[in-house]
Amino acid sequence: MDNAKINEEDAELANKENYTKHHPALPFYTIEDAERTLKMFSPAEKDKWYTLSEHIKYRFKYNGHIIGATFIELEIFGEMFVFSGDIGRQEDLLLRPPQKPQRADYLFLESTYGNKLHPKDSVSEKLIELINKTVHNKGVLIIPSFAVERLQTLMFLLWKLYNEHRIPNIPIFRNSPMGDNVLGVFERFAAWHKIPPDEFFAMKHRINIIASYKETWEIIDDPRPKIVIAGSGMVTGGRVLTYLKQLVDKKNTSILLVGYQAQGTRGRQLLEGAHELKIYGKYYDVNAEVHHIESLSAHADQVGILDWLSELKNTPKHTFLIHGEPTALQTLKVKIQDTFSWEVTIAKHNQVLEISV
Repeated sequence: MDNAKINEEDAELANKENYTKHHPALPFYTIEDAERTLKMFSPAEKDKWYTLSEHIKYRFKYNGHIIGATFIELEIFGEMFVFSGDIGRQEDLLLRPPQKPQRADYLFLESTYGNKLHPKDSVSEKLIELINKTVHNKGVLIIPSFAVERLQTLMFLLWKLYNEHRIPNIPIFRNSPMGDNVLGVFERFAAWHKIPPDEFFAMKHRINIIASYKETWEIIDDPRPKIVIAGSGMVTGGRVLTYLKQLVDKKNTSILLVGYQAQGTRGRQLLEGAHELKIYGKYYDVNAEVHHIESLSAHADQVGILDWLSELKNTPKHTFLIHGEPTALQTLKVKIQDTFSWEVTIAKHNQVLEISV
């Protein structure tokens, strides 16, 4: 629903300012489309086997990536197909360690950080440094954030730092309608995360919620030093673009990227030192300082992926690597072959393989 709303807002703005070749510009999908789609969803319990037919069943297992994330075990005529989905980290601020598969005849494995190890740098110390600098420069710290998990992690970290008197009483604003909805999910499903109820309540009420587009502009016009957390995490859309349009050219603005930045996104452009950013058809000079924290990623790194595979009691007949950039895919393929001596293939788009079961 949140993304549909952003699509509609972007299309409306494109038509108003005439910066697109499409006449009229249409949203990729609408709120009405989302509402119809949601009717097709039904909840499922983790760890419970669901039967599709006499010879096909499946279940979901806790995977620790974001709240609700699971990997899928699909048994077809006695053969086990395991789809890793996004694998979480062993040590996560909010979530418990992922469960590990015990058997996989055919394995479909993510490889986002297949060529990397997460740095050991202190996220808290980096936040303290940037916040103090923001206060000193009377500027704004903009944190583009994913609405699910990353926003809640940042809220928890900032609340703890304030509670421990390690950062000043700087205003903190979160501008993510979807992020607010996710907070409701955390409240409803406390068994899926590690935050005690009293700490969750205190964290939620420490940070100011921006509910409307009008309030977004009021925050931009507010001269006080402040922290703004807004979607989207890769700067591809959402409310963060409104802040960047007005503030990315100012030297006392800092931008903190707190997650993976895919190729072709504005986040990757900022990470690679772009001197200008194209937003809604116009170019804006980048004079803001750009910082990056990789250690907040919700994805397992190469060591984490190998550890996730460590309890398999059989050798998979075949492992397919998916969901990664070319270097990550190739590096992880070699690492798995060297570590386990498994047969590994990098899956290709539209590739079809026949498997006998």
